[in-house]
Formats: sequence, C-alpha cells, structure tokens
Amino acid sequence: MRPLQITNRQARRLWLSAQGLAATPTGRLDLQATIRRLGFVQLDTIRVVARAHHHILWSRNQNYREHMLAPLYRRDRAVFEHFTHDASILPMDFLPMWARQFDRMRAHIHRSAWWKMLPEPAFRDRVRARIEAEGALSTRDFQTEAPERREMWYRAPHKMVLDYLWYAGDLATCHRRNFVKYYDLAERVFPAALREAEVAEADQIDWLCHAAIDRMGFGTTGEIRKFWEAVEVAEVKTWAAGADLVPLKVETAAGGSFAALGNLDIEARLAALEPATSRLRILNPFDPVIRDRNRLERLFGFDYRNEMFVPAGKRRWGYYVFPLLEGERFVGRIEARAERAEGVLRVLNFWPEPGVAWGAKRRAKLDAELARLARFAGAEAVVWQAGR
Repeated sequence: MRPLQITNRQARRLWLSAQGLAATPTGRLDLQATIRRLGFVQLDTIRVVARAHHHILWSRNQNYREHMLAPLYRRDRAVFEHFTHDASILPMDFLPMWARQFDRMRAHIHRSAWWKMLPEPAFRDRVRARIEAEGALSTRDFQTEAPERREMWYRAPHKMVLDYLWYAGDLATCHRRNFVKYYDLAERVFPAALREAEVAEADQIDWLCHAAIDRMGFGTTGEIRKFWEAVEVAEVKTWAAGADLVPLKVETAAGGSFAALGNLDIEARLAALEPATSRLRILNPFDPVIRDRNRLERLFGFDYRNEMFVPAGKRRWGYYVFPLLEGERFVGRIEARAERAEGVLRVLNFWPEPGVAWGAKRRAKLDAELARLARFAGAEAVVWQAGR
C-alpha cells in the first residue's frame, strides 16, 4: 500500500488537534472528557507557577481551576493514578486495559536491585493490614527510618512497601491532600466491574496502541510505545504487522520525511482539519505535546530540553522554562515564577525563537496570556525582571 503523504502543516495540526491545543481554550469545561482526550495527565510535585497537572488541564480550557480535580478522585472515582512514563492520572474506565501494566511494574521491580532491598513479606503484610483495618493512610502515618544508603531509589521501608503495592495494583491512590498521596486497598477504590473485567493481553495491547495513535493523530512504532510506556518495542512491532493501519509519509519541519502509521480514520481527520487558534499559549514543561523532545523537534523544529535537574552553571536556558506556542509554531520560551505571598507572577527570562519577529501584536498576545496565567496562579500582577 502506497504511503499517504502528510505535509508538515497537516502533521502539526493533527498533533495539536488530537491533544486539545488547536482550539481556543475557552467555553464549557468537561474535565473528564479533557482527561480522556489526553489519555493521561502527568502529575508533578514542582510548583513554580502551578503544578504540571493543573497547568496542563488549564491550557486546554482556562475555565479550569485547581480545586476541580480532587472530586474526580475522592467523590466520583472517575480517575485513577498509576505509572505511564511517570505518575499520572487516567480515566477510571481505562482500568481493564491497564491490568498488564500492573503486572509489568511488579515484574520490573522483581528484576531490579530495588527488589533485594524491599522488606520481607511479613512487613509488607503488616503495612497492608493497617490500611485494611484503618482505612486510607499516607506515608506520614507510618514511622520507619531508612538506613544510611544513598541509592536514589532507596527510601524508608514503609515507603518502599507502599510504592511496591501501588505499582503492582494492590493499593490505589484514593485521594490526595496538599498533594500528599493517600493509599487504600485497590478493591475499595476501583469499581468491582472494572477491576474484575478480564481482557486478553493481546486485546489490551491492541487497545493501547490504537488509543495512542488516536491521541497523537499518527505515530512511529517508537512513538506509539512511548505514549503510554505500557508496551514493549517488540509488542508494538508485532501488533503493527497485523493491525489495520494506514502507512504514512510525514514531512518534517526541516523538509525531510519519516514513515509513520495512522488509524483507519486518518483521511477523515485530515479532511476535517482547521487552522489552530492564533492565540499565544504558555505551555508547561511536562505538557504531553512537549514530552517527546524528538517528536517536538521533528514536527516543529523546536529544540527544547528540561533542565530542572541540570546544575545551574550548565543550563542552556533555565530551571523551569515554559515553551510559547502561537498557533501552529513555537515562538519562544519564558522563565517565570509565581510569588504568591507578594501576589506577583515574576518573569525571570525571555528568549524569542531565532527568526521570529516580536512586534507589538505578538508582545500584546504574550502580555495577555501572562495576565491570564497570573490569575490562574492567584497572582494580581505580572512583573518583568527580564528585559523585554
């Protein structure tokens, strides 16, 4: 079958549309639908302006506010937490398709050095028994001290056990309080019909791969695997060889091309594409459109690296740098920090992209978006420390 040709402009629109960034971020908010459309939302503890999960959701609809997410956990049981490429929230009805991920994470721990340091089964049973008897508990409800070790993955024994049981799906996050995770028995968090549903592993792989393409618009086998981080390279290749897919040839930002795959509705999607909103958006460093740096550079020609864990003297840009998306291209990056006690969103640094002219109109768009982001973060004013 001859590959379907997709221009770079079409590729950008497909990706942004699939990820909810093509439309103006206004109108009625359906938070569950937004999470479902994204597939997952990465959780992160860092709060420079707003925590990543809140910022990601706000970027899709700026009527979102931080207090709206918690009820989906605790009251509605509409989402659950687990590990994609990192800790993330996912729609609860995805649970039957996530059974293999619980097994994969358990097996991964059993093969790792972590397994040798995990407390004995009797200790693990005592941790679980406390939760069974007392209800949801956090790490703060246990008191054990970590030995003098320096491995990055080593923690106090009770924390290692809670993490292990959570990865394996024996415990589940029932809610968070001030971002502290509370664990409960999985059977008290996951609805019985979803927890007990049995889906063949091949069907889980098929769903995960098709769902990944649906949320990307198109993808290489590597990108499909990377989307959920819940399938292996060989599994994706085997799946792709037997699935009903459309072969694609996608143009890059540099004028080259690469082979990719699309679902059977790809031509209908292309026909329905419209230009992305011309609004300028300040995206989070953990936004799903940013996460795959290779895909980002290939489609947009935008070189972005997360430098939070890079020593300050070796950073090219800064600690927490926000990409600036205008329409269908990235036009710069900005470093900002919310200083809540002072009621200020402070702009620390600003870097325009090479070749992008920053006239009065574009600067006004950035000012408007900074004002909106400041309100979201609870700040009353934007203060430029960096030169404009």
